[in-house]
Amino acid sequence: LALSSLSNTLAVNNSGRWWGIVNVASSTNLLTDSKNVQLVLDPSLQLLSRKQRKLIRQNPGILHSVSSGLQTAIKECKWQFRNRRWNCPTSQGPNIFGKIVNRGCRETAFIFAITSAGVTHSVARSCSEGSIESCTCDYRRRGPGGPDWHWGGCSDNIDFGRLFGREFVDSSEKGRDLRFLMNLHNNEAGRMTVFSEMRQECKCHGMSGSCTVRTCWMRLPTFRAVGDVLKDRFDGASRVIYGNKGSNRASRVELHHLEPENPAHKPPSPHDLVYFEKSPNFCTYSGKTGTAGTAGRFCNSSSPGLDGCELLCCGRGYRTRTQRVTERCNCTFHWCCHVSCLNCTNTQVLHECL
Repeated sequence: LALSSLSNTLAVNNSGRWWGIVNVASSTNLLTDSKNVQLVLDPSLQLLSRKQRKLIRQNPGILHSVSSGLQTAIKECKWQFRNRRWNCPTSQGPNIFGKIVNRGCRETAFIFAITSAGVTHSVARSCSEGSIESCTCDYRRRGPGGPDWHWGGCSDNIDFGRLFGREFVDSSEKGRDLRFLMNLHNNEAGRMTVFSEMRQECKCHGMSGSCTVRTCWMRLPTFRAVGDVLKDRFDGASRVIYGNKGSNRASRVELHHLEPENPAHKPPSPHDLVYFEKSPNFCTYSGKTGTAGTAGRFCNSSSPGLDGCELLCCGRGYRTRTQRVTERCNCTFHWCCHVSCLNCTNTQVLHECL
């Protein structure tokens, strides 16, 4: 992800398509944020849907929050898969995640869940920070809470974040097929993970620093915590098939649903990630599937895990080379206010997949 300047923002919808938002005048794609900055959707990329544009206009200030959440989600995806054969690669083309988003594999499920979670997390946080005009802190938690604490403070507005995320992100999904059901399920799993990982925070009150009474509120988890949970669910994702109850009395929602591919397995819960096809081979380059392969990736020669040279290089072997790296070291702070450092040169041994 590369931003040409601070006035340029990138965002993504959950079909993996990107739109550009540039600070340039235009005739038809004009939006105005809370600071009256004219933001224009770049017509050379996929535009927001009519519903998405309406939601942005109805919630001044939310555009930057959505963009920030999606950028955070991409960084987290790359961090979680940094040692895997598929390391969440991105490009500057219209499909930022590449062709993987057109498949129904585990990696696709994670992309949808993490980006949906990113929007929900960022919007909920922005509400409590006061940067979105249509929402504030969640003040519904007020009054008695326990024997030595009460509700108060400024709770992050997770309900607004989830509602907006559902309306904004899910609106890009169309159809009634298995891919549609999978995408919506994983979108919701991402949002539910943010909600379920919220924690109570408290502040003490009392004479001389005592904690006679505490005021408590609900705080969003760090996004790293969200990424960790979703990564665990990626590893335990459920393979599903398209279910049809075949009853005229069933509602549209009940008629089409996801069922486990193996009848002996329990149906996936709303928190689980789901997929319906096997992942491609990420070992070698394939233009058809859009996989880059692992040639040239750095590996750990002493690790038996997924980051080890044997597994990461897919048995092709690796080359070893050394390089000298100069870094600042032994830094000293001088009052006031200067830092002096030495330059230290170290030799690093690198192992690169063939």
